Amino acid sequence: MSDWERSSTVRVVPPAHPRRLAKVPFVELADGRLQGVVSSGSDIERVYVSSVAAGSFAFACSTNNNRPCGGARGWFCNHIRALVGEAVLQYGAERVGRYMRVEPADAEPSAMLLLTQMSGARPARGDSAAAAPVFSRFLRHLAYLELAPTTAPLPEMQWFPPTRAVA
Repeated sequence: MSDWERSSTVRVVPPAHPRRLAKVPFVELADGRLQGVVSSGSDIERVYVSSVAAGSFAFACSTNNNRPCGGARGWFCNHIRALVGEAVLQYGAERVGRYMRVEPADAEPSAMLLLTQMSGARPARGDSAAAAPVFSRFLRHLAYLELAPTTAPLPEMQWFPPTRAVA
């Protein structure tokens, strides 16, 4: 067993490239979707929760108080385009493409190529039910950033099963 498997911390995979957290503060590949939170370009207090389903490319985009995005009218809005771009920076184009089940192209994968391939499939309007859990996870991540650095255990992380003692 390696050192990281015996420790109480998880190995963090560094991002493929530095990200612009002001525009897309939260992005994840989870629940069969590329999903995240995108800042509004016009209102500092408004964010959009955007998602694209893997395989079908069904998409949803709404504000943090569940108002539909005005730009998502049959095609990917600018929030979804920004989300895909930041996902490529965070995870790399190949990983995002595999997760989203985009057919590999002859060219080197990029955010623009992934968007073109997903848009070419004529994505359908998706279900916005994912917005609440995604926004909740984003807020939980923000709360962790406000904690003072410590090596003491966090009570909410106590769900990990106990490991057997190593002699």
